[in-house]
Amino acid sequence: MVKKSGKKPTVLIADDDLEILTMVRTLLRRRDVHLLEASDGDEAMKLIRHNHPDLVVLDVMMPGQSGWEICKAIREDDALKATGVIMLTGIGEHLNEMTSPLYGADAFLDKPFELTALDAAVTKVLAKHGF
Repeated sequence: MVKKSGKKPTVLIADDDLEILTMVRTLLRRRDVHLLEASDGDEAMKLIRHNHPDLVVLDVMMPGQSGWEICKAIREDDALKATGVIMLTGIGEHLNEMTSPLYGADAFLDKPFELTALDAAVTKVLAKHGF
C-alpha cells in the first residue's frame, strides 16, 4: 500500500487496552505501513503533532485526552486535517454512531468488533486519503 508519491502510510494506534492494541497492531502489520503506538491520549496527541500520521485508530475512552478530544484537535489543526480517523469504543453503539461524526471521524467501530470490519474501515479511510 503505497501513495502515489511513493510514501508508505503512517498509522498511529492509540488504545489503553493492551489486548486491543495488540490485535490492531497484528492486523496492521499485514499491511505495508509505518506503525506508531500510544497507550493514552496525551501520548497519542504528542505523536500525532510530531509525526503527522496518515491514519489514527483511536480508542474513545483513554487516560489523558479522550479520543473525541484528539479527533476534534486533529480536525481543527490545518496541518493535520488530511489525517484519517477511525474511532473505537465500547461505550455503546448509538452514542458512538451519533458522536464520532460530530468530531469529524471518518469511521467508527463498536467494541467488540470483527477484524474484517476494522480491516475494511482501514482500507476505506486510507483510500479516501490517497493510499
